[in-house]
Amino acid sequence: MIEIRHLRYAVAVADEGHMTRAALRLGMQQPPLSQQIKALEAMVGTPLFQRQPRGMVLTDAGEAFVARARQIISDVESAVEAALRAARGETGRLAIGFTSSAAFHPLVSSVVRSLRLSSPELELSLDEGSTRELLGDLAANQLDAAFIRSPQSDVPGFRMLHVNHEAMVLAMPDTHPLANPRDISVDLSDLRNETFVLYRRPSAQGLYDRIIAACQKAGFSPKVAQEAPKVVSTLSLVAAGLGLSIVPQSIAKLETAGVAYRAFSQQSGLSAPLYLAYRDGVDSGPLKMFVDEVLEQAKKPIF
Repeated sequence: MIEIRHLRYAVAVADEGHMTRAALRLGMQQPPLSQQIKALEAMVGTPLFQRQPRGMVLTDAGEAFVARARQIISDVESAVEAALRAARGETGRLAIGFTSSAAFHPLVSSVVRSLRLSSPELELSLDEGSTRELLGDLAANQLDAAFIRSPQSDVPGFRMLHVNHEAMVLAMPDTHPLANPRDISVDLSDLRNETFVLYRRPSAQGLYDRIIAACQKAGFSPKVAQEAPKVVSTLSLVAAGLGLSIVPQSIAKLETAGVAYRAFSQQSGLSAPLYLAYRDGVDSGPLKMFVDEVLEQAKKPIF
């Protein structure tokens, strides 16, 4: 059977025009190379070279054979390179999800930007949803990974990596008495008589539960007047004067008109973690590269 090595032997002899020089190029002895060329000609069924005193000259059959051999070698090398690039995650498809609050975290945008620059041929698909929706899409193989706020440690078959956390801040109408001075932190217990605008628990379960738990620890249960479908939507309700809200620090970058922000005191215990969820045991070059990039960037200071 003709193998790729036979093609390389024929091309080397054709290029060098001499058996000894071809053997040196291939890193082998001349007698074994001569034997391999004879064996190749026997498998083809016709002479490929004319043996002359000054070297080797291709026959008409040899010209045709070597032309195709060059193309086959090139195709094989291209196939190997394509496989390696896919294994490194430089090509293929990667579907990433995120909750509405995670979308504004600097780590998320930084990782996506880095992938765009390092792997322009990687088809990147982005989708937003609630934690429950994203985990469902992961289980259905519609997503490769997702940034979520709740660890969901009880879900089998998933890896949950804690990659970052950020402070949560108080969002209020800019006409609220607490809006000034903005450089003084607020104690959560001072908000016991305030009305809140929160996000619906199914869409932001992790943050919702953290806020309720922190308020109860501060000695009160928050009065929730309105619930918005997504975290970002709460800011519009806050600007309309319907109440106060508690949002991740990164959301404050939106600078919504009519909304002011204040930091909480350290004893409030309010923070918003960021987790990366993906299916355990998945052997995917793009996913491995993505996870490595997330972990690498998670080492850098963000806030």
